[in-house]
Amino acid sequence: MNFATLDLNLLRVLDALFSEGSTVKAARRLAMSQSAVSGALSRLRHALDDPLFVRQGNRLVATDYASGIESGLREEFERLEALLAPPATFDPRTAEGTFRIAASDFFAELLMPPLGDRLQKSAPKLRAQLVDLVPNDYVASLERRNADIALIPDLKLPDWVNREPLFHSPFHVIARKGHPKLGGLQEGMQMHMDTFCALHHVLFSPEGNLAAMGDAALRRVGRQRQVAMTVPVFSGVCRAVSESDLIALVPAQLAKKVAKTFGLRVFEPPMSIEPALIIGIWHKRSDSAPMPTWMRRQVFELMKGLDLDS
Repeated sequence: MNFATLDLNLLRVLDALFSEGSTVKAARRLAMSQSAVSGALSRLRHALDDPLFVRQGNRLVATDYASGIESGLREEFERLEALLAPPATFDPRTAEGTFRIAASDFFAELLMPPLGDRLQKSAPKLRAQLVDLVPNDYVASLERRNADIALIPDLKLPDWVNREPLFHSPFHVIARKGHPKLGGLQEGMQMHMDTFCALHHVLFSPEGNLAAMGDAALRRVGRQRQVAMTVPVFSGVCRAVSESDLIALVPAQLAKKVAKTFGLRVFEPPMSIEPALIIGIWHKRSDSAPMPTWMRRQVFELMKGLDLDS
């Protein structure tokens, strides 16, 4: 038998014949004519090289070969029925699974603690993983199933990716407490442009770039800053600033969150910087999947609370 050319609809007929023992009853069960069932049985006999049934009075009796495959065929149909059945109602209290979030370590500070608390209370068997956000590879991580969602700055996306706006992230300047050049500047005030450009900066850049949004804003007013180092994680930026006379531009929400922990002072930048829009993206194939849908909702609710205008 060449399985590749076998009409699998014939197996439905075979299953009905096993159950009914009659071409008439099988036809009624399948909403087919008796002649169509008889024709299907003939093709099955040819394909499987076995009579499959012999007539005994008014009933068809399975051959030894057919009897040997009857239970296995029924099990396969049951497995297919379960596979194709609509998903059961999702209950986060009992659901199990892993949800991967591709994002920078900004979200280790601002998302994962409240998400962990929420999951412990409402979905204790679900696991959340924050995985590295690979530069210039956001979409590919979704396509390869390395992540269920990615949290990124707004950008152009292919048609098969869905997006949801989450929050706007303005920028603040951070410096260590006791910085010798900033003693006369009160926290929350705008740093003077000359001071900002004279001091050395540490720049967040996973790619190792020496310029970012702040540099573009400076160029618009004919100024530039001095980038002394780049660091691929925000925690490293904050640590470098806390233990040196370097300063940095970081998202305002992060500055507010970690200032006390790292012993930092926070100031307004001297130039206008358009706040970055942070979005959540995911593959459309998981639009209706119960667990990813529920997890996206939890993540997005927490992230929308970060909008400083909310």
